Amino acid sequence: MLPLEEIKDFLDFKVNQFNRIEFIEFDPISIPHRFTLKEDIEISAFLTATISWGNRKAILGAAKEMMKLMGESPYDFIMNTRDFKHKSISKFYYRTFNGVDYVYFLEGLRNIYQNHEGLEKVFNELTTNYTVQESIGYFKQLFFELPHSLRTQKHISDPSHGSAAKRINMMLRWLIRNDNNGVDFGIWKKISPSNLSIPLDVHSGNTARKLGLLKRKQNDAKAVAELDHILRTFDAKDPVKYDFALFGLGVIEGF
Repeated sequence: MLPLEEIKDFLDFKVNQFNRIEFIEFDPISIPHRFTLKEDIEISAFLTATISWGNRKAILGAAKEMMKLMGESPYDFIMNTRDFKHKSISKFYYRTFNGVDYVYFLEGLRNIYQNHEGLEKVFNELTTNYTVQESIGYFKQLFFELPHSLRTQKHISDPSHGSAAKRINMMLRWLIRNDNNGVDFGIWKKISPSNLSIPLDVHSGNTARKLGLLKRKQNDAKAVAELDHILRTFDAKDPVKYDFALFGLGVIEGF
């Protein structure tokens, strides 16, 4: 096993290799990159991250369809559509995320923007009193404050219930971290990137285990905490930059 200092140097090199705009074309983050309005970026990031599991080509196809169904103007569509339950929205599905879920997510987002001043304001206020990981659970409670189908709740994970919450941690990385390379947006300014957690999935988890950075076998909240601890020793100000290295090594290089 390599010393931690050598592993850090190796991962820093890989971050520089993969944290580049030319790698985003086939990544889910390419969807919010289609927009310039802050609210469009937030909403498309949230919805795209929500369905980001499985084959990346399929994810991108489904996310593009979601944006098309909103007329390529997510914020305007959410705020000005009277009833989301029309045929095209209700027929949408991607794996286990179906039209019922999509309709509620649009209703929930409208509620967040109409009554809670938007996604950024909600996370800013929650993270004032809690860690980012704790705030995810409280955000979930707020998001589902309207009447909804119980099945729809499964599409937002809660770290306090043991989940790695990979998808929402990925969204937070996109919106909070500013890499100055044109990949992560950094449009949310009040939450520090130092407080973010790794968006742990099977690829980054397997890579971390092969490098000796992660002992826990399950990709859950405890594994996130274990890996976060190590990555914060590598870079306390920007620990989640190593997501590029761990994921890139696993998916692109087959490490």
